Amino acid sequence: MKFVFLLGGAAGFSLTAAASHFAGHAADRVFLDAAIGCLGGALLFRWFWTVLVRSFREVIVQRHAAAAAKPK
Repeated sequence: MKFVFLLGGAAGFSLTAAASHFAGHAADRVFLDAAIGCLGGALLFRWFWTVLVRSFREVIVQRHAAAAAKPK
């Protein structure tokens, strides 16, 4: 979970910093935008990770229930 949070933060920081730089903003504005993008990216990746883990868990539970219900 920590790795996903850090990965999302790094991706959000770099993408937002690049977009802000290419938009022609000053350096202080670039870093402010990048910091906000870092937080947004980290939260977005964390949400996506929880959805992904919940989906995996559902599939495992459903397969286990199907295997238990199958007549032998």
